[in-house]
Amino acid sequence: MHSPAQRPGMAPWGDAKLFFCILFIIYCCTATLAQIPMDCCLTVKNKTIEKTVLADYHQQIKGQGCSLSAMILVTRRGRRLCVPDNEPWIQEVVKHVDILKKYCKNHSYKGNRCFGVKRA
Repeated sequence: MHSPAQRPGMAPWGDAKLFFCILFIIYCCTATLAQIPMDCCLTVKNKTIEKTVLADYHQQIKGQGCSLSAMILVTRRGRRLCVPDNEPWIQEVVKHVDILKKYCKNHSYKGNRCFGVKRA
């Protein structure tokens, strides 16, 4: 019978090689993931948008992978619009979209009113 350190077909230093191979693979994958570019707004337009065409929004924060702060508004057809996040009309849009998402969730995302609204 073989001792655990002397398994057949495996040199005593084989476990160390395996460990370093796994460590190397993890390091390479982590470095690759860190290089994936974020989808950021590069400019913003301060143009009011009819809130009925919107289905979602996302906050973009300066310094968290993007160079400027913005609100990303998503239309019912999936188009992304970048607007300043500090404008008063944005709060009305956000409130409208939140109400719409809640309504659609309660109605199983059915009907024309929920067209383009994604499940949360």
